[in-house]
Amino acid sequence: MAKKVAVLFVCLGNICRSPTAHGVFRQLVLNQGLNERIQIDSAGTAAYHVGKAPDSRSTLVAKERGIDMSDLRARKVDFGDFIEYDYILAMDEANFNHLKAMALPEHYSKIKLFLDYSQEFEEREVPDPYYGGATGFDHVFDLVESASKGLLAHIKQQNL
Repeated sequence: MAKKVAVLFVCLGNICRSPTAHGVFRQLVLNQGLNERIQIDSAGTAAYHVGKAPDSRSTLVAKERGIDMSDLRARKVDFGDFIEYDYILAMDEANFNHLKAMALPEHYSKIKLFLDYSQEFEEREVPDPYYGGATGFDHVFDLVESASKGLLAHIKQQNL
């Protein structure tokens, strides 16, 4: 069997944006029967919330849209991630730059902005909804859903 394509979603604390991307992308992959071919995880560049479940507002929006994220737990990016993952997708420029600073030059090509895969939105960054209101979580979900569809199409075209 071919090597699994490994995808890592990264935000700051791994409790809002990256677990939402993890959950949405995982559901898309499952729906298309590709879960044996694609490995998915999420992490944060900071260790603020290690071991904690996703933010309840993220979980609620996901649940309202048919996505279960209750099994996800926050973790921090580690050096092994740069070796293990084929796609390391930052939610924003700050985390993109942090990932580049952590990585060796041979891993730079794996690090991209997640919204580069969105066909529907002009935005380049997934905004952090943590300190905002509930509508921010809905917007994050919309952005993530769009980029997830584009990413899966890209992976299928390039690797599967």
